[in-house]
Amino acid sequence: MVFDGEKILPEYERAKEAYAQFGVDTDGVLEKMKNIKISLHCWQGDDVTGFEEATKGMGGGGILATGNYFGKARNGDELRQDLEFAMSLIPGKHKVNLHAIYAETNGKKVDRDQLSVEHFEKWINWAKEKGIGLDFNPTFFAHPKASSGYTLSSKDESIRKFWVQHAIKSREIASVMGKETGQPCINNIWIPDGSKDFPVQRYEHRKILKESLDEIFDAKVDKQYLIDSVESKLFGIGSEAYVVGSHEFYMGYVFTSKHDIAICFDLGHFHPTETISDKISAVLAYSKKILLHLSRGMRWDSDHVVILNDEVLSVAQEVKRTNGFEKVYFALDFFDASINRITAWVTGARAALKAILFALLEPTHLLIETENEGNFGMRLALLEEFKTLPFSAVWNKYCYDSGVPVGSTWLEKVKEYEEKVLKNRV
Repeated sequence: MVFDGEKILPEYERAKEAYAQFGVDTDGVLEKMKNIKISLHCWQGDDVTGFEEATKGMGGGGILATGNYFGKARNGDELRQDLEFAMSLIPGKHKVNLHAIYAETNGKKVDRDQLSVEHFEKWINWAKEKGIGLDFNPTFFAHPKASSGYTLSSKDESIRKFWVQHAIKSREIASVMGKETGQPCINNIWIPDGSKDFPVQRYEHRKILKESLDEIFDAKVDKQYLIDSVESKLFGIGSEAYVVGSHEFYMGYVFTSKHDIAICFDLGHFHPTETISDKISAVLAYSKKILLHLSRGMRWDSDHVVILNDEVLSVAQEVKRTNGFEKVYFALDFFDASINRITAWVTGARAALKAILFALLEPTHLLIETENEGNFGMRLALLEEFKTLPFSAVWNKYCYDSGVPVGSTWLEKVKEYEEKVLKNRV
């Protein structure tokens, strides 16, 4: 199907009139979308392999990408090439999220506690050239010093110190990334620490983790372009019974810390029946920043590709209803090796942006009015009516204005890229 201005613009004008009847300015919403940034995770492009020769393919830490679709990126140049192509199919101007294992050391063995910004110069120069921001993550898995199942909470002081130093180095790298790109860089700490079966000394490991975090965040780093974040988890592979960095632990740490730290909610890191959207207003009541890792757990934290489902929609709506877009940061976090990896990136990013656009188009002011009047029947009815407003015409206009393919036409470009580029990777 071919989409052009002659089809898109008239449909948008009709949609504009439909939304205007409910007091929504679609032109204004599209202007707001220009400021929305999604952080694309680099690890979707190579199945969380990274570039460390010594630990490549080691896995562990609850990280598992399943499938063997051809064409994954084998080095930094290929990964940047794939990311650049994916971003050409996604409306808006976004960011790229890096893990520490994507350092480029020119063949030299550099352990993670010795990483520095020079090992990410190619990423920084590329981001500056493309006018995009970067985010960062220290990597606490797939390493011999993580084999015990404990890193920052390890009782082995040498192990703990190694990972503390890695985290400090990561904050330094992220700070420079932010300064060089002119955009805040989020440095997010997630650790796989935990136990496969029920432990006795839960408190001891959490006490050590708190001490490690204090040491990390007390380290002097220029925070002008740095946002610190911590990420919890309910359970993982090998930590089914106990996770040291639980939601309750990090909530307590963030709210009592003297440092300005965001809390990360990963949609796959909670109980399957738990509603993440409800947590947003609870945290924003304390004026703290939130990092959202958009993912799709299927019966467990399986990190499936994001789709436009109820949970992603409700998260976006809650951010809109709390006026939280200046305090909430959006990132993708999934890894599917069973399908074309660029298709995964683009599907997930476009789904997230659709949810945000849908939320921004919501006539929230009318819902608030009826709620304040106690007219809950009207509130329910309006919520249902809003579901069938001509959202797709506004989405198509957003893509058209951004100069990216409209509708499913982007799949044709992915197929061509697959034939010309991906199939040549052996």
